[in-house]
Amino acid sequence: MPAIELDGVSRVYQKYSSRHRFQTFKSALVRGDLFGSLKANEIVTAVDNITFQVEKGETFGLIGENGSGKSTLLKLIAGIAKPTAGRVRTVGKISALIELGAGFHPEITGRENVFINGIMLGLTKKEIGRKFDEIVRFAELEEFIDAPVKTYSSGMYMRLGFSVAINVNPDILLTDEVLSVGDAAFVPKCLDKIDDFRRRKKTIVFVSHDLETVKKICDRVAWIKDGRIKMLGEPKRTVAAYLQDIAAKQEEDFQERHAEAASATTGSAPSVFEEGRRENRWGKREVEIRKVTLRDLDGAEKHVFHPEEGLAIELDVAAASPVEDFVFGIGVFNSLGTHCYGTNTQLEDLEPKHFEGQGKVVCRIERLNLINGTYYLDVAVHKRDGYPYDYHQNMYSFLVSSAAHKDVGVARLPHTWEFSPGIAFGPPDEKEP
Repeated sequence: MPAIELDGVSRVYQKYSSRHRFQTFKSALVRGDLFGSLKANEIVTAVDNITFQVEKGETFGLIGENGSGKSTLLKLIAGIAKPTAGRVRTVGKISALIELGAGFHPEITGRENVFINGIMLGLTKKEIGRKFDEIVRFAELEEFIDAPVKTYSSGMYMRLGFSVAINVNPDILLTDEVLSVGDAAFVPKCLDKIDDFRRRKKTIVFVSHDLETVKKICDRVAWIKDGRIKMLGEPKRTVAAYLQDIAAKQEEDFQERHAEAASATTGSAPSVFEEGRRENRWGKREVEIRKVTLRDLDGAEKHVFHPEEGLAIELDVAAASPVEDFVFGIGVFNSLGTHCYGTNTQLEDLEPKHFEGQGKVVCRIERLNLINGTYYLDVAVHKRDGYPYDYHQNMYSFLVSSAAHKDVGVARLPHTWEFSPGIAFGPPDEKEP
């Protein structure tokens, strides 16, 4: 028998509407039109006809963008919310790490709140007394447990909430972004506790934007989009599909933003990589850059790249009359104006011989190795002495985006770590394929 079973579950919420502001819940129930009298634009479907099962002892992941319905699903499983339609069935005691510390009273001490919160989660006063020292020690609040909770920092508050919830020893553990409860030293303790639950064959539903951890600890993953299951299956495949969808959305948003910006500047709606603003281009165009296209290394046009992807900068060029002195160059700048990289055919000892008519120039960057952010591109063709034929400054842009990378600076330098025997980290606990 599954630990958790959802069958055709939907959850509908009412938007605020002045038309219904004086209608009470009781009056709606009496008339039997709680949702029936609402127009389609007055309701929000947070969860839409979802069906799945979670087996006993399984770690089940839920991923998706903010507002996709993940937290609502957890609340339905926990019994905090009731489905508008469908059925939710669970077997065993549930502990929900959804709104950590939601039951704490700011005016009383941490000690008193531990007892009150523990009772709310189903423990007796005697059981809480036995676990009290462990709860406080885990939360790292020994010095502050008798101070009013209102004096706690947000991190202390959340740590105590996590510690109380995790020590209920449930059959089913529901977690929502638990890795945000503390600093870098506290997060490994949270993961260790979750790993302990896994070893003891507890059932876990794990919601997180930390996709690397999702891949590492989950047996199966459901990707939720617009309140529905978009994909459910093996973690790596499901996460990869989700990331591809995010990249496609970023690409669309990126082009939209830049089209709007171009429209506001020129009064028309050119494509992202059209001629651009006149003040950012100079030169008499004896050799002209007529079009600039950004592509991946397989030739597909795109503007959102992963740090480990390559980029091909394609220039459509033309020379009205034959030229023998020409240099093609590119420059990459971040949003702060820092020159991240630049090169040209002269720096790379390519000797110009002859060009006339029309042609293409492609600069292939095999691996971007840039940190997340928006980047701007200069492209130019000029003489060897620097005389500009056609210079385009910051007229083109692209986005580097990866949920997996959190490094800072300008570039992602290839690197590894090495440690002497007395320093132990341990490799990621990769699951068998």
